[in-house]
Amino acid sequence: MSIALYPGTFDPVTNGHLDVLSRATRLFDRVIVAVSGTSSSKQTVFDAETRVSLVRENISGNDRVSVEAFDGLLVDYAKERGASVLVRGLRAVSDFEYEFQMAQMNRHLDPDLETIFLMPNEKYFYTSSQLIKQVHLYGNRETDLVPHNVLVALRGLSQTNEISK
Repeated sequence: MSIALYPGTFDPVTNGHLDVLSRATRLFDRVIVAVSGTSSSKQTVFDAETRVSLVRENISGNDRVSVEAFDGLLVDYAKERGASVLVRGLRAVSDFEYEFQMAQMNRHLDPDLETIFLMPNEKYFYTSSQLIKQVHLYGNRETDLVPHNVLVALRGLSQTNEISK
């Protein structure tokens, strides 16, 4: 059985993330969405439990996908979960340099762990969690860039002014 790990902060999960996940499920028997927890270097607006819940609500009914929070080195977590592949989304050339460096470090730490890059549908090329948070900090605009449950969660944050940066 081929197991892939799709890691990220998913703060919040976007339709672009879900598109990449859908593509990964066509390639692998099982995909684990690995939501980085407290050890992430990124400052998040949603805690890990909320981020896991927001992703889970969008994959219900798909028994080939699971969502888990993790802390520590990704290569160690992949080995622990039996994953042989890391799935990463690439939107634009600007993503490539960072992702390339990460893939090379992961390969250095575990030569048996492969990284594949999947591109989302072109309508999500400009979407990032950071941009989504900025849009929702300054207004309640409807977009088709996040699932409904994320839109509701972001509106709750913007009303309490908890979204920063």
